[in-house]
Amino acid sequence: MKAMKRSTLATLINATLFSAVAGTSFSSLAAQEAVKKSNQLEVIQVTARKRVENAQEVPVAVSALQGDNLDAYSSAGMDIRFLNAKIPSLSIESSFGRSFPRFYVRGLGNTDFDLNASQPVSLVVDEVVQENAILKGFPVFDVERVEVLRGPQGTLFGRNTPAGLVKFDTVKPSQEFDGYGSVSYGSRGAVDTSGAVGGALTDRLSARVSLLWQDKDDYIDNQAPGFEAKDEQGGYTEKAARVQFLYEGDDFTALLNYHTRDLDGSPIAFRANVIKPGTNELVDNFENDIVYQDAASRSTQQVESEGASLKLEWELKNHTITSISAWESAEIYSRADIDGGYGGFSIDDVPVAMGPGSIPFFNESADGIPEHDQLTQELRLSSNFDGDLNYQVGVFYFDEELTIENFSYDTSNNGVLNGYVRQQQDTTAWAVFGSVDYTFTDDLKVTAGLRYSDDDKDFVAYRTISPIGAGPLPPVKQNVSDDHISWDLSANYKINDDINWYGRVANSFRAPSLQGRILFGNDVTTAESETITSYETGIKSDVLDGQGRVNATVFYYTMDDQQLTAVGGGANFNRLLNADKTTGYGFELDSQWVLSDEFNATFNLSYNKTEIKDSNLSIAAPNRPTLNITDPVVDGKVFLDGNNLPHAPEWISNFTLRYTKELADGNFFASGDISYRSKINMFLYESVEFEGKELIETGLRTGYTWSEGDYEYEVAAFVRNLFDEQQVIGAIDFNNNTGIVNEERYVGAEFKVNFF
Repeated sequence: MKAMKRSTLATLINATLFSAVAGTSFSSLAAQEAVKKSNQLEVIQVTARKRVENAQEVPVAVSALQGDNLDAYSSAGMDIRFLNAKIPSLSIESSFGRSFPRFYVRGLGNTDFDLNASQPVSLVVDEVVQENAILKGFPVFDVERVEVLRGPQGTLFGRNTPAGLVKFDTVKPSQEFDGYGSVSYGSRGAVDTSGAVGGALTDRLSARVSLLWQDKDDYIDNQAPGFEAKDEQGGYTEKAARVQFLYEGDDFTALLNYHTRDLDGSPIAFRANVIKPGTNELVDNFENDIVYQDAASRSTQQVESEGASLKLEWELKNHTITSISAWESAEIYSRADIDGGYGGFSIDDVPVAMGPGSIPFFNESADGIPEHDQLTQELRLSSNFDGDLNYQVGVFYFDEELTIENFSYDTSNNGVLNGYVRQQQDTTAWAVFGSVDYTFTDDLKVTAGLRYSDDDKDFVAYRTISPIGAGPLPPVKQNVSDDHISWDLSANYKINDDINWYGRVANSFRAPSLQGRILFGNDVTTAESETITSYETGIKSDVLDGQGRVNATVFYYTMDDQQLTAVGGGANFNRLLNADKTTGYGFELDSQWVLSDEFNATFNLSYNKTEIKDSNLSIAAPNRPTLNITDPVVDGKVFLDGNNLPHAPEWISNFTLRYTKELADGNFFASGDISYRSKINMFLYESVEFEGKELIETGLRTGYTWSEGDYEYEVAAFVRNLFDEQQVIGAIDFNNNTGIVNEERYVGAEFKVNFF
């Protein structure tokens, strides 16, 4: 089949973009300009509304990631952060490393690093909410599809979704025998192995077993005086497994899922004075594989988690009853040299000067979860009528028991414990919800949803010793609770066979929060519920006779009493506060293209403008000569009115291009992707040093696939962060210009076999 003429390609894309946004049909122009092709984009099925639907007909801003692009992004054995800037309006970061990811959608997220921190972006895996951030770091393997739902999703989904929802669906068992095995080897001795096998056990019972093993050598040298060591940090061993059983009766199905994880590795590397004063540039002598820490030998990160869920579904004459019962549990111990430097000790009775640069606050600390249990239960009834009206109603219950330990150590005395706090938080929540769809005409469909939520937290914290000399603190108790009615109203109108228009208004909330990091102070702080009302409208279009897809959305939201976290300051603590009002607006473009029989491409772009609107909102000003604060400072307070939210890039963009060509008895392929994230503020206040620079990362993957009988083989070579773009992506507020740097270039090769 003849490929599209290259001279008309730019004209076609530009005209398509204009057509999709304007809502006019492009089919006639496509017929004139291009030769019709047999290869078309596949229909993407999503479960954004807890039922299988064509993504193009769902009145929600949803993006799906699957197949080749998902494989390419996760090539380097990365944790869930590989999704950062790969989907419009989605960014992910962490100050822990391979655990505790923090999600941001449309600029809304939470920078809080304590282990009871709630997030306004929910993660749902196989229909089970993963509330604690440690659960959200579970490795990504044998996953069928990732969906990102932008905007409030509080009507149908779990807890705390005012910003949006990230949803993972793993590959499920089936009666067909299939599976895969893959192994890759890459930079710094990294090995990434995963595999799965599934099939029928009986004519009604099937099973699937999925396994992952990742290993990377320590490669970061420590050059602190008196603590010199080779290959002391940076490595990890990650093991995970998932076992599923599916029973399929005539009118009844049951899916049992058990999963477990074991991580033993290093925390993310903190680097003292890695930022040049008066700039946001890395220091001239920066080397990725060197740190200068007096506590590096004691740094460790250990995570263990497991969980199980049981999904039962009954098909009645006109209804479906669904029950999902789930249990999740996690344990973590993470210890690190937070100040990222050295000093405060002597070698042969000779005091050692601090470094690198000035270290005003020496801090070796650890956080742990010795006990965690989450129980959830959802029960819903969905109609399956042939008429114009359909609905679903349900109830949801959530119970979490969480114990947190905060430790501080004296680095000048061989890491002797000098601070300990224990926190206990018990959370219970329940909700009733419903959603109604009504088809007014063949072209117009309206959906309305309502949810009543009730949330309650009991909290107690006590301190036995403080590193700043304060004595034991009697138990400090707090209770916060609230209820809320969330709602949404949306409409989907079919302009023609290729273009759908949708509009949506939604309201949701995040339940009250508590913060009890009292190593360095006596206050347990709280934040009231935040509420959001969001307005959005968009076009979803299939163009070029099914060879192009362009979805565009514009949105505006207002958030009352937004929960914010003042991290750091004068010590390693967090403090909660509420902003009177926050606004956000922007647009999102999500497109896919079949450029020819050999070339496929995607292009995504989003703009998010956030602004804090509270003339009285302030935090204590950090008092350090190396920090240049650009916000107004009055009487030792930094005023935040008008600032963007932290870790909220205005621009996110991603482009992918894949080439496939028949060669001999197989197929040669080559793919590339470029992601862009604009600058960010790392904290609530704005400063020269803590303004993260724009981040551009490029990936390439090339290889060959061939089939022999029931086996399909693939060999590939790949590189992530091709140009080795290195810059500060996170920081520590209470020390001099201490930063966290993104992953370096990664080069690897992979062999994979699929069997059927």
